[in-house]
Formats: sequence, structure tokens, C-alpha cells
Amino acid sequence: MRNAMTLNVRINGSLTDFVTGNISDDGDYDNVSEYIRDLVRQDKARKEALLFSHLKAELSLVFNSPSSEYSTLSAADVIARNKQMS
Repeated sequence: MRNAMTLNVRINGSLTDFVTGNISDDGDYDNVSEYIRDLVRQDKARKEALLFSHLKAELSLVFNSPSSEYSTLSAADVIARNKQMS
């Protein structure tokens, strides 16, 4: 595991009110750090889900196409193409 990172973020106005509402006694989080960690986890999960949906779509196209349309790709070709998608 990597070392912890400290972030300083300045927000104001309606964003402050929104965050405060999420960390108050009535909110879902005990403190700002917990809230931010959850936001980062959600964003990470969203990006992973997007990449997985791209993979599923590509596999669906491949498996539904006739074998006469298949072409040979090296592992390096597949890796390079996937890096372009992310």
C-alpha cells in the first residue's frame, strides 16, 4: 500500500452547504475525510465499470461476428488499443 496523501481543498457557497449537510449529525458521514474517501471510491468504481462495459461491448461484437471477419492480434496490439480507450 502506498503512503497516505494529504489534500487541501477549498470550496465555498453552495458546495460548502452541500458538504456540510453530508457530514452533519443528519448526514451520511462522520467527517469530511470519510466523505471525500467515499467520493474517490465511487469515482474509481465508475471508471472501472465504464472500462468493463467497453470490454463487454467489444467482446459482444467479436462473438457475434462471423469467423471470416476475425483477424489475428498480438497481446501488444490489444494492450495498445485498450490504452487508447482509457
